[in-house]
Amino acid sequence: MSIKRYSSWFFRGTVWMFCMVLLGCSAGTESNHDPAAPKADGLQQFDSTDTIYSFKLKDIDGRPVALSRYEGKVLLVVNVASECRFTHQYANLQRLYMKYRDRGFVVLGFPTNDFGRQEPGTDAEIKEFVTDQYNIMFPMFSKISAKGKDIHPLYQCLTSPQTSGAFAGPVTWNFNKFLIDKDGTTIARFGSEIDPLDPQVTAAIEAALQ
Repeated sequence: MSIKRYSSWFFRGTVWMFCMVLLGCSAGTESNHDPAAPKADGLQQFDSTDTIYSFKLKDIDGRPVALSRYEGKVLLVVNVASECRFTHQYANLQRLYMKYRDRGFVVLGFPTNDFGRQEPGTDAEIKEFVTDQYNIMFPMFSKISAKGKDIHPLYQCLTSPQTSGAFAGPVTWNFNKFLIDKDGTTIARFGSEIDPLDPQVTAAIEAALQ
C-alpha cells in the first residue's frame, strides 16, 4: 500500500470518528429531560419522590395522557380485567363515577393481565367489551403491569411504602382500588371483594370531596 493511499484512508477515518463524537455529544444533550416533566409510559424508573401526577401513560386508544391533568380531583385507581369473577364491578364503578363526577371525582381503569391471565385481549378488544357490556364512560388506559419485574412505575408508586405509607403493599388481585385525594396522596385502599358502592367506599369519597 502506498503512503499516499494510507494517508488518505487515515484522514477519512479520523474525520469519520470526529463526526461520530460530535453526533454523540449532540444526542446526549438532546436526551436530557426535565425532572419535573411527566414520566413517559414505562420508560423511566420509579423514584421515591414521585406522585401519581409524575406519570404519562397511553389511554385505551393509544393517546398519551399526563396524569397531572387530574390534579385537584379525587381519584379511584382500579386495575381491571375482563374475565374475572369481579368483572361485574365495572357496572358499579360506572355508577360511582356518574354519581360523583360533577363534584370532581374520577375513576381511572388500568387493565392488567397479571392475575390469572384474565385480561388477555388487546386494548381495542378491551374497549369494545367495556363499552358494549357496561357502557363505561370513565377514563380507561392501555394495558399495563401492576406487579412483578415489569411492574409499571405508576404501580410502584401506588404500592411503595415511601409513597403510599400505610396503604402500601402489592396488588393482590384484579379490582384492587386506591383512593387518591386532591393533593395526590393515597388516603384509602379497598380490596377486590369490596364493591365500589360499598358504604365504606362512598363514605371515604364523600370525605375526600369535602
